[in-house]
Amino acid sequence: MKNVYSAPKPKWTQLSNRRLQNWGGLPHPKGMVSEGLPPWLKVYTERIAVTGAGLFEDKSLNHVLVNEYKAGQGIMPHEDGSLFFPTVSTISLGSHTLLDFYYHIKQDQDSTQNNSTSLDERHFVSILLEPRSLVFVAEDMYKLHLHGIAERTSDVITDKVANLDMCKSVSVGDKLTRSARVSLTIRHVPKTLKAKLFLGKR
Repeated sequence: MKNVYSAPKPKWTQLSNRRLQNWGGLPHPKGMVSEGLPPWLKVYTERIAVTGAGLFEDKSLNHVLVNEYKAGQGIMPHEDGSLFFPTVSTISLGSHTLLDFYYHIKQDQDSTQNNSTSLDERHFVSILLEPRSLVFVAEDMYKLHLHGIAERTSDVITDKVANLDMCKSVSVGDKLTRSARVSLTIRHVPKTLKAKLFLGKR
């Protein structure tokens, strides 16, 4: 947390519902201009590469997205997309949160009915992310479903929380109050560029 908050002010990007830092470069469809990770992040990328051996197919973890969520802030259901290798790891610092997963809207002949399906109806499971926890999202959970964090200041634990057996101090019916949370999303960006600028012509 100390390293996150001691980063230079220009390192932060302010969005409407949270702020973030990009480390390793800025992912782009044409390729990410690769930048070295600082030592305090390299420690985690190296440890996660060992912990999640096989999930990343021995690819280097070259990008870290740092998100700061204040109580009441979240992120709409989304998919990370093709810029990244289809496995993601996230370290949670500070507050807990619930990572919610949703079915995609089916694009078929009955699209009118499917488009009217509410987010609540498409939500099928949640993972409780406790402080100092690490989670991996891979395979179908990455490729086929949306994930997001609801914008609220507290969470009521329901039977849709899939990892309660790993969270010994929490039970169904408990209400958890959120505070500020920082997440380190660590992953591999396959397409990278080495040069930042090409000036002039040869």
